[in-house]
Amino acid sequence: MGAMTSSMAAKFAFFPPNPPSYQVVVEEVIGKLTMTGVVNRGNADVLKLATERGNQVVAVYFRNPEAKLTMLYSHGNAADLGQMYDLFSELSLHLRVNLMGYDYSGYGQSTGKPSEQNTYADIEAAYRCLLEKYGAKEEDVILYGQSVGSGPTLDLATRLPRLRAAVLHSPIMSGLRVMYPVKRTYWFDIYKNIDKIPIVNCPVLVIHGTADDVVDWSHGKQLWEHCKEKYEPLWIKGGNHCDLELYPQYIKHLKKFISAIEKWPYQRKVSGTFKDQPDNNPRKSTDVRDTSRSSTDQKDRPRPSTGHREMPRASTDRREKSRTSVDRRDKLIKSVDRSEKAGNATDQPEKARNSIDRLVTFQLAKTFLSTIILLFLYSSVPALAAHFCRIVFLDSWN
Repeated sequence: MGAMTSSMAAKFAFFPPNPPSYQVVVEEVIGKLTMTGVVNRGNADVLKLATERGNQVVAVYFRNPEAKLTMLYSHGNAADLGQMYDLFSELSLHLRVNLMGYDYSGYGQSTGKPSEQNTYADIEAAYRCLLEKYGAKEEDVILYGQSVGSGPTLDLATRLPRLRAAVLHSPIMSGLRVMYPVKRTYWFDIYKNIDKIPIVNCPVLVIHGTADDVVDWSHGKQLWEHCKEKYEPLWIKGGNHCDLELYPQYIKHLKKFISAIEKWPYQRKVSGTFKDQPDNNPRKSTDVRDTSRSSTDQKDRPRPSTGHREMPRASTDRREKSRTSVDRRDKLIKSVDRSEKAGNATDQPEKARNSIDRLVTFQLAKTFLSTIILLFLYSSVPALAAHFCRIVFLDSWN
C-alpha cells in the first residue's frame, strides 16, 4: 500500500516539460554528445549516466578553470536541462565552481519514470560520475537542491559525512506538509526532509522567498532551525517560488557562502552557526565587474552506500510553466551586474516576472490526491480511511 500511495503522490509531484526542451545528438566527427535547443559551450560536457534502478539520465558538466569546489545541482519539478542550461553556465562562471546538473528519470531525454526512489538513484549516479570521471572528492562537493530537488539533495547528504556544504533553495519539509500543515511524519509521505536534515553534518545554506505561495516560507525556516551546522540564511523579502535568482542578493549571498566554504578548514563553529574568518587574501574574480571580493559573513534510516568514500546513494509544489533559458540567463547576468555595481542591494527583483506556478492546478491536484487516497483506503480498510481524515484534516489545525 505504501508503494501505491507513493506512486499516486508522484503523479502530483513531478511535471516534466512535454515535449522536452532539448534533444541529445552525437557529433559525427568526434562522437561527442551535444544538446539541441541550447548554445553549446566549449567548457560543457553532455553525459548519459546509468542508474542503479536501470534508467539512463542525462547530465551536463560545466568546468571552471579557477574552481576549487564542485556543485551538484538538483532542479525543480517542472524544468529540464534545456531550460536550466544557461543558468547552470552562469552560476559556474560567477560562483567559480565546476557544476553538474542532471535530469531526473522521465525528464528531458532521461529514461524511466519520475519517482521518489528514482530521484535518489539519479543523484547517486551523478555523484558517482563526479568522483570517477572528474576526480572530485567528497569534501570538495556542494549539493544544491531547488524545491523538489531538496529531496534527493538531503537524502544524499545524510550519507556523506565529509560533504563540504549544501544549499536548499525553496525547500520542502516533506511532500505532505506542502499540502497540509501536519505536525508529524506519516508512512505515506514522500521526501521526509525534516527528519533527515538533523543528521546532515555539513554547513547548510537555506534560501527562501517570504512570499512563496507554493512552498510556504515556514518550510525553509523549519529546515534551517533543524540544521546541525547553520549558515546565515537568505530570506528574500517578496520573493516567490520561482524568481529568487532574479534578486541581486541571491547571487551576492551565494558568492559570500562559496567564499566562506572555500576557507572551511579555517572556519570556527559558534553556537551551531557556521561563520567565516575575515578574508585577508581575497581571490581574484573571474567576473570583470568584480575586482575584489571579501566575505563579511559571518528520518529515514540511511540506506547502504554503493559508491566510493561511503557513497550515498519533488516536491509536491505546483506545476510550473516551461522557462525560457535565454531570458533566465540574461536576467541573472543583469542581477549580478546590479548587485556588484550598486552600493546597496534592493529587495525588489530588477525586472518583474510572473510566477511560473499555477495555484489552481496545485489546489486541484491536492484535492484530487486526497480524494484518491481516501477512496483507496476506504475500499481496503475503512477504519484507516477514517484515521487518514483525522490526521490530515483535523490534526493539521491543532
